[in-house]
Amino acid sequence: MPKAEGMVCKFSSEKEIKTDFLEVFEYKGEKELITIDTSAVCPFSGLPDIARIIIKYVPKDSCIELKSLKYYFVSFRNVGIYQEAVTARIYKDLKEVLKPEQLLVRTIYNTRGGMDVTAECGREPNI
Repeated sequence: MPKAEGMVCKFSSEKEIKTDFLEVFEYKGEKELITIDTSAVCPFSGLPDIARIIIKYVPKDSCIELKSLKYYFVSFRNVGIYQEAVTARIYKDLKEVLKPEQLLVRTIYNTRGGMDVTAECGREPNI
């Protein structure tokens, strides 16, 4: 029998998501659409789910500092949270810290069990 069979991984609660990592900087430019496209790890099954995360926003007064966003994503690593909840959580946290005019968060997860999952919160920004 394989050693990994029936292995159980301990998860942290959502309290471990580090929203205090998120930093913004002042934005005074023209109205523009900003798109961030990256990959991140978000687990639930004990094995990491890799997601392509697309964030599109129209800033009001601030932009997200990218290094802080990367550290924020890393804080999800051992949190037991479903894919759809990850999307909603990222949307909520970014909306709170950025206060953008418009915001969309889309997560596209790698195929798992023959199923593709894409989740979205917000609307496609237009300018």
